[in-house]
Amino acid sequence: MGSRWVIALMVALGKLPLPWLRSLGCALGWALYALVRSRRYVVLTNLRLCFPNWSDAQRRRLARRVFERFAQAWLDRGWLWAGPLDRVRQRVRVTGDVQALFGNEPLVVFAPHFVGLDAGWAAMCLLADRDMTTIYTDQANKGMDEWMLAGRRRFGRGRLFSRSDGVREIVASLRRGEALYLLPDMNFGPEESIFVPFFSVQAATVPSLSRFSKLGKARVVPVLTRITDEGYEVQVLPAWQDFPSADARTDTQAMNQRLSEWIEARPEEYYWVHKRFKTRPPGEPSVY
Repeated sequence: MGSRWVIALMVALGKLPLPWLRSLGCALGWALYALVRSRRYVVLTNLRLCFPNWSDAQRRRLARRVFERFAQAWLDRGWLWAGPLDRVRQRVRVTGDVQALFGNEPLVVFAPHFVGLDAGWAAMCLLADRDMTTIYTDQANKGMDEWMLAGRRRFGRGRLFSRSDGVREIVASLRRGEALYLLPDMNFGPEESIFVPFFSVQAATVPSLSRFSKLGKARVVPVLTRITDEGYEVQVLPAWQDFPSADARTDTQAMNQRLSEWIEARPEEYYWVHKRFKTRPPGEPSVY
C-alpha cells in the first residue's frame, strides 16, 4: 500500500514544471542528507577513500550535492516513466557521436552509474534503430519493482534481462544485433568479481564489459548522462578502439580508470550512495 502512494505522488509531481520539480528535489536532497545518517556515512566514506586529498569540509559540501542530484533524478522518474513521450523527447537531448549507435553490428553501450542513468536508457530506446536490452536487479518491494519495470519497458524497443537469466541469452541477443545497455560499475558481491583499482582503491568489479564485448564480438560505446536545467544531456562518446584486449583484468582496470576521469569532471552526479567498497580483498576490514 505504501508504494502505491509513493508512486501516485511521484506521477503527480512529474506533471509540475521542471524548475519547480528540481527545486523540490534540492530540498528533498538536503532533508535526506540531514536525516538518513547511515547513507550519509556511506557517501562520506566513499568520498574519503576516492578523494583522500580533499578536506572534510570539501567532502561534506560534495555529499550534500550528491544527495540533491540523487533526489532530483529520482523525482524525474515521475515524468520519465509516466509522462507523455513528447515531454521525454523534449527534455532528454542526445549529443556526441550519435552515429556510433546505429547499424546492426553487435554493440555494448557502457553506461556508468551517474544518477541520470534512466534518462540515458530512455534516450537509447527512443533514438537507436535497433532493439535495446539491459540487465535488471529485482527490487524487494514488489509494487515498486512492477512500476520500475513498466517504466523502463514503456519505450517500445527496450527488453530487460534479470540477473538470474544468465549470460547465454544476453550474448545471443548481442549477436542478433540488439544493443546491450550495460552498467557494470557497482559492487555485485565476490562471485565472478575481480579486484582492480577504482580511484586507487581495490574494488570488487565484475569484468562483464570485457566479457560481453568479447563473447558478443561487440563494439563498446560509452554513454554519459548529465543533469541540465532543461532535463538531461546524454553524451555518446566514440567507440573504444582498443577494447577488449586478451585479458579481462586489463580491460576492467582500464574501464575503471576511464570511469574515474569522467567522475572527476562532475563528481556530484555519481552514485556514491552505493556501498562500492563493501566487498574487500581477503584480510582487509570493512570500510563501512
